[in-house]
Amino acid sequence: MTAHPEPPTLSDGTISLRATTIGDNHLAAFIVEYHGAPVGAVEVTPEGEAGGSLSWRLAIDQRGRGFATRAVRVLADWALTGREQGGLGLLRVEARVDPRNEQSLRVATRSGLRREGVQRVVAGMGDDADATEYVVLARLADDPPLSDPASFRALLNSFLPRKRAISQLLVRDHDARVLLCQLTYKHDWDLPGGVVEVGESPHLAAGREVEEELALHIEPGRLLLTDWLPPWGGWDDALCLVFDGGVQDPAIVADVVRQEREIRDVAFCTPEQVRDRAADFTARRIESAMKNLTGGPAYTESGRDHPPTTV
Repeated sequence: MTAHPEPPTLSDGTISLRATTIGDNHLAAFIVEYHGAPVGAVEVTPEGEAGGSLSWRLAIDQRGRGFATRAVRVLADWALTGREQGGLGLLRVEARVDPRNEQSLRVATRSGLRREGVQRVVAGMGDDADATEYVVLARLADDPPLSDPASFRALLNSFLPRKRAISQLLVRDHDARVLLCQLTYKHDWDLPGGVVEVGESPHLAAGREVEEELALHIEPGRLLLTDWLPPWGGWDDALCLVFDGGVQDPAIVADVVRQEREIRDVAFCTPEQVRDRAADFTARRIESAMKNLTGGPAYTESGRDHPPTTV
């Protein structure tokens, strides 16, 4: 049996953690006490190599007082402390939280656990019989101290909302027709462009996508439209940024080298053809962008001036 350090009574000056068990199959469990009275319990159990899984529970009448956050932070600190300093010497501690449990999510993040992603499960696999996914949050032994501003920023960055960004180019010819692409993964036609990579400028992304998908080098101009896309067809919501692709000779279609995995066809389309070939929200977005060729950037939602209730 692996030798484990004897868990001390841990404290942050407000709450105390009094050890109840320690061993290979149950690394450590503690009673959480406030002024000597028990208010809950926390524990860390083995998780992979040199890792531990954190869990906690409080008496119902003791919730909302910050005890769980303090206890989980103290336990995580001790678990990640080297054995020579009296800790467990773990390299990683994590918690899996049902995304519907907002209170536990707050405890985990306020304890310094960074959100890493979502683990999907079949209902019945986890602690909650009807849960189909869990948010995974973790701290590593070599993460900066929580008092470090960089650590705090990284923590916030891990759970603050993120949206997909899509950059597109509005390319016209001298007859005011618009360049559209027929995509392989949907029936509708759309403006050339695509998803902005992490850390990439949306302005540069518009040009990169057109060059990758069509082998055309068109320098993006100014922003014409910011269009919010509500969740639709399995996609999360997103922001679509439409940049001016200028007026081009229609002969450029002959120079197109399609990325066949994504593009079926390319053509300059009249307003009537746009409405016929594109989804209604795409057609609205194109019409809104065209209106702003002589004005400043505009904001729409699903191509409409006012927030829509559906796509």
